[in-house]
Amino acid sequence: MTRLQSAEITEIVTEVSRLTGDLYVFPEVAGRIAAVLDEALSRGRYHGAEDAEALGRLVTEDLRSVNGDGHLRLKFHPRPIPVEQEDGALLAELTRSADLSLGGVPRIERLAGGVALLELAPVLFPLEMTGESLDAALTVVARAEALILDLRECVGGHPYTTAHICGHLFDEPTHLTTLHDREGGTAQQFWSPAQVPGPRFGGSKPLYVLIGRATFSGGEELAYDLQQHGRAVVVGEASGGGANPRRGFTVHPHLEVTIPTARAVNPVSGGNWEGTGVIPDTVTDPAAALETAHRAALAEVARLGGDSASAEEARRVLRTPGQEGPAASGERL
Repeated sequence: MTRLQSAEITEIVTEVSRLTGDLYVFPEVAGRIAAVLDEALSRGRYHGAEDAEALGRLVTEDLRSVNGDGHLRLKFHPRPIPVEQEDGALLAELTRSADLSLGGVPRIERLAGGVALLELAPVLFPLEMTGESLDAALTVVARAEALILDLRECVGGHPYTTAHICGHLFDEPTHLTTLHDREGGTAQQFWSPAQVPGPRFGGSKPLYVLIGRATFSGGEELAYDLQQHGRAVVVGEASGGGANPRRGFTVHPHLEVTIPTARAVNPVSGGNWEGTGVIPDTVTDPAAALETAHRAALAEVARLGGDSASAEEARRVLRTPGQEGPAASGERL
C-alpha cells in the first residue's frame, strides 16, 4: 500500500475534525473531540503513520478518547470506497456480507418442545437487500410455540428493518423509537407495521432474545425495543453500547469516517443504551445463553401448552437430566 504523504495526512485529519465538529450528535462533545484531533495533528502524532490503515487506527483511538463512542471511527477499507453515493463504503460492505450470510439469516432450527431458534447476523440488512429472506425466516418460525432470537453476533442494522421484524412479534403497531437529528433538528418516529407478509409469530407467545458483548447498534436496538415493551426476555451479557445511528463520509480512497448524527430515544424508557449496553433480564455467559433461554422456553411451553404434543415433549425433556439443552432433539428447518 502506498505510503501517505504529510500533506495528505494533514488534509485527512483536518476533514475528520471538521466533520466531527459540525455533525456529531452531541455538540458540546463534538468540540472537545475535534480539539483532541487538532492538537494531536499539530504535535505530529499522525505523521508517523505508514499507511491509511495505520492512520485509521490512530485517529480512531483519539475519536473515542473523550466519551468512548463505539460508532466514532476512521475505518480502513482494503477495497477502494465507492464514491457514487453517501455511505458507499457501508453499502458495498453490506452487499458482500449479505451474500455470505444467506441474507442475514444464517440459522433456523427447531429445538425440543416446539421452540424455534432464529439467528440474525451479522447485520439487520436494509429490507431492499434481504427482505425476502427475512420474511421467509419469520414466516417459518411463526408456527413455533416459543421463539429464541439469537443476536449475539449481530453488530448493526437499519431501524426500518428493526421495525419490520417487530411487526412479526407484536399484534398491533407499536412505537419503537424516535431519532432526533442534530443537523436538521428533526425527529423521526419508527413504528412496527400494521401488516406483514405471511403469518405473525405474534405478541403473546414466549420470546427470548440472546445478546453478548459483540451485539451492537441495530442488534442492540432490536433487543432493547422488545425488552422495554415487555415483549421479550433478554438473556446473556451486557451488549456493546452503541445507540446513536451513524453516517459515513469518505475522506480518502480507503478511509471512511463514521459519525453518529442522531440520538435514539425509546418511548418507554425515555432514553437508550448508549454507553451502558442493553442489560439482560437474565445474566449469563453468552456461551450458555441459548441453553438458559431454551430451558426457560420449555418451562413456558409446558405451562401454557396443555396436553399438546409440544407441551408433552417439553415436560419430558425437563424431566430428563441433561436433556434440556438445545441439541437434545433439535433439527434444522
